[in-house]
Amino acid sequence: MLRLLFWIALIAAAVWFWRKFKGASSAPNAPREYDAPPMVRCAHCGVHLPRDRALALEQQWYCSQAHLEQGPGTRER
Repeated sequence: MLRLLFWIALIAAAVWFWRKFKGASSAPNAPREYDAPPMVRCAHCGVHLPRDRALALEQQWYCSQAHLEQGPGTRER
C-alpha cells in the first residue's frame, strides 16, 4: 500500500511541475494592448509610414515636404 501512495504522489508532483512550467513558458511577458497605427504609402518614393506622420494632398500621401512638392514619382510597380 505504501508503494502505491508513493507512486501516486510522484505522478501528481510530476503533473504539477509540468503544468507549472508549461504555463509559465507559454504566457507572454508583456501583453500587447495597442494596435498599430494605419500606414500609408508615399506617392513619390513608395515608402510606408504612419498616417499621422504623413502629409496629404489631393488624396495622396507623402513622407516629406520635398516629396509633396515634387509630386507623384515615376517608379515602376
